[in-house]
Amino acid sequence: MTLNITLKPHEKLFIGGAVIENGASKAEFSLLNDAAILREKEILREQDARSPATRIYLAVQMMYMDAERTVEYHQIFEQLVRDVAQAAPSTVPFLEEVIAQVNNRNLYKALKETRRLINYEKELFKHVQVAD
Repeated sequence: MTLNITLKPHEKLFIGGAVIENGASKAEFSLLNDAAILREKEILREQDARSPATRIYLAVQMMYMDAERTVEYHQIFEQLVRDVAQAAPSTVPFLEEVIAQVNNRNLYKALKETRRLINYEKELFKHVQVAD
């Protein structure tokens, strides 16, 4: 299945281990085969993974981007999922969706599901009262 991509000026794109930066004008192209691909806006930097859900996203992202170390990142993922499920049981339905996609090796879809978890986590955090 062909994936058509439009890049904004100077937008970055990760494709199968390579980081591509667009030039000064919009660019359009088609990806004709299956490859790990993430737009700049989908990439989470390690220093920005500050919450439990974003750390799960980072683990899935690294499995997707660095296939050689998938086993290592999968172990981290599993521990993070256990910790989040134990700390916030209401996240379990979101976690189950992420786990299903990871187990089926649909890592891009797992990232999409993890973004749903991140949004839910944000809602949970809005209701947490900070003790003085």
